[in-house]
Amino acid sequence: MGDQKEALRKITHTLAVKNEEISNFVCSLKQSLENLEANSNRVQEDLESEFTALHAVLDEMKENMLTRIKQERASRTYELQSQLSAGSKALESSEELLEVANQTLCSSETDGFTQAAKEIKDSVTMAPAFRLSLKAKASDNMSHLMVDFSQERELLQGLKFLPVPATPEIQLSECQVSDNTVTVVWAMPEPDSKIDHYILEHRRTNHEGPPRVREDYPWMVVEGIKETEHTITGLRFETRFMTFRVKACNKAVAGEFSEPITLETPAFTFKLDSGSSHQNLKVEDLSVEWDSSGGKIQDIRKDKNKNSPMHSPARSALMSPKRAPSARPGRDRFTAESYTVLADTLIDAGQHYWEVRFDKESKTFAVGVALRSLGKFDQLGKTGASWCIHLNNWLQQSLTAKHNNKARTLDCVIPNSIGVYCNYDDGVLSFYNAKTKQLMHSFKTKFPQPVVPAFMVWNGSFSVVTGLQVPSVVQSGQRKNSNTSSSNASLT
Repeated sequence: MGDQKEALRKITHTLAVKNEEISNFVCSLKQSLENLEANSNRVQEDLESEFTALHAVLDEMKENMLTRIKQERASRTYELQSQLSAGSKALESSEELLEVANQTLCSSETDGFTQAAKEIKDSVTMAPAFRLSLKAKASDNMSHLMVDFSQERELLQGLKFLPVPATPEIQLSECQVSDNTVTVVWAMPEPDSKIDHYILEHRRTNHEGPPRVREDYPWMVVEGIKETEHTITGLRFETRFMTFRVKACNKAVAGEFSEPITLETPAFTFKLDSGSSHQNLKVEDLSVEWDSSGGKIQDIRKDKNKNSPMHSPARSALMSPKRAPSARPGRDRFTAESYTVLADTLIDAGQHYWEVRFDKESKTFAVGVALRSLGKFDQLGKTGASWCIHLNNWLQQSLTAKHNNKARTLDCVIPNSIGVYCNYDDGVLSFYNAKTKQLMHSFKTKFPQPVVPAFMVWNGSFSVVTGLQVPSVVQSGQRKNSNTSSSNASLT
């Protein structure tokens, strides 16, 4: 009976997985149909717009050419009409003079003939007909304004859809993830000189496989990439993976996206556990501010949050196995002068790094790690259950490394931000100037139990930066110091 139930459970699980795959496929097909309709309308509108623009150019060229013909005709008409008018007047004057000359020649009178002949001769000499040019000032030939659009016609008849760029292929083996920076490298199946740029999209995900139809995070777009690789810097890895895809674009059209690839982005993420904090600390997810008004406001906030989605069973079921419960089992929150708050995520293996930015005017501030069993009255560094760097602004400013109620003054500049490196397996806890990555202090110990990031502040504030990978310079420095004896042995 038990074997049959187990077999049925396996079959049911397989069927459920298959149903989810089919459901995702159906959703994908529906989305593709919607995209097809929208994209078809878009390219049709683009085509009509292009032809309208082409017609506008042709119409403008036609108007310009017609204007040129009209201007040329008007200019030549004026010249020829001017010559015609002058010629007509000259001809009329010449005909009149010719008639007078003929009448004089035919006259039988001899008296006054000599004088009349002389006058006619003078009139002929001065006649407009003899000053008139008999060559037309303008040609009636307009062939220089003829056009031949045979080449253009062939060009227009050769119009066709611009070839879509091929789909790039991301070179997974050449992609790199380090120092919260991702470099993605891709290649084209064959050279394409018409490619103008590439578009790279990426999004966070907690799923290792191919992208699902319903993802929790949107695609982020990087446009105008000219090379076949791109580096994204300044990232915070708040999920386990990042998915990437890329497409090529020419001047008019974009190709299809490449097959998406998923890169693992390991980093340490946590939030501050308000259930552990002192009542005088106003705690948000990753920031703390001293609140002298005390516990009444905190109690009201706690009551309001009891039934919030953050505390729902469904959300709790999705939490990481290392995520510590929001309230410390069997203990109250920190109290008295232990102005402490812990993170909600345990460290029980591996190497981790986070940073904290703090108000250097805080009366006191401390950052480090602690066991979950740290007592509610215990202050960081004053018991064997915690290791920290402690800033004191009371009377005189000092920076010390503390553990088990032992302190060592640190001779270094107090930075604005501290980086914390924890190598649980090797028992190393190091503190760095977060900006310069200069080592401030290292503890070498053996953690008896899993630890959590721990913070303390009085009359001040701080904020935590998580989702960070261990910086390469920190890892390199740790390797160099791995074979040297610790100068802080008295504090371990």
